[in-house]
Amino acid sequence: MAEAKGTGAPKGALLVTGGSRGIGAAVCRLAAREGYDVAVGYAGRKEVAEAVVQDVEAAGRRGVALAADVADAAAVARLFEAAEAALGPLGALVNSAGLTGLSKRFVESDPEEMLRVLAVNTAGTLYCCREAARRMARSRGGAGGAIVNLSSAAATLGSPGEFVWYAASKGGIDSLTIGLSKELGPEGIRVNAVAPGLIDTDIHAGAGDAGRLERFTSQVPLGRPGTAEEVARPILWLLSEGAAYTSGTILRVGGGR
Repeated sequence: MAEAKGTGAPKGALLVTGGSRGIGAAVCRLAAREGYDVAVGYAGRKEVAEAVVQDVEAAGRRGVALAADVADAAAVARLFEAAEAALGPLGALVNSAGLTGLSKRFVESDPEEMLRVLAVNTAGTLYCCREAARRMARSRGGAGGAIVNLSSAAATLGSPGEFVWYAASKGGIDSLTIGLSKELGPEGIRVNAVAPGLIDTDIHAGAGDAGRLERFTSQVPLGRPGTAEEVARPILWLLSEGAAYTSGTILRVGGGR
């Protein structure tokens, strides 16, 4: 059955990093249905990002796929410039780009892989928030806006024996979210984070642990993994006027775990 086009009033432009897959792609599709024009940021596989753009356009909104390595500050600046050239001023940002590295015990970890995870997950989010703040801040001529960062339940669970460096990278996201919400609030910019728990996406296979969902499901009080759309919905709420007095919040979406 064909999906109905969105009926939401136009909301302006949204940039989603990591928008070609998993939670990021679910955010892009749902955002279009709710009235956003969407810039789909991606690092690889252009055809996958363009398929998400097709879904955005099928919902009646404008979309554009833009390649960028968020760990490169100059590339992030170009990403924001291209997004605004295509869609106009950005009023919303979702920082969904991220990776875990291969699952293994810490004593067997690869230093270069750990640094890459920190560079993409933590530094990349820092760079994107900086570019967004420069454009949205009222003191710089902006109209304000909303930022949602992707944290993880790993930030508090620690991911022992799997990827503690990933957990550390997401702990940094929590601190960043709290600090920026206080610094940018007077500029009209709300900053929040969503911390997903066990979610059914390809991130587990990417970590070399395709059986991870089955192994951890018994630890989830609701008895199942979540879906990408079940994370996307609270993200869209945090971007919305319904969350106009919500900032500095780290919202756990983990089935009770």
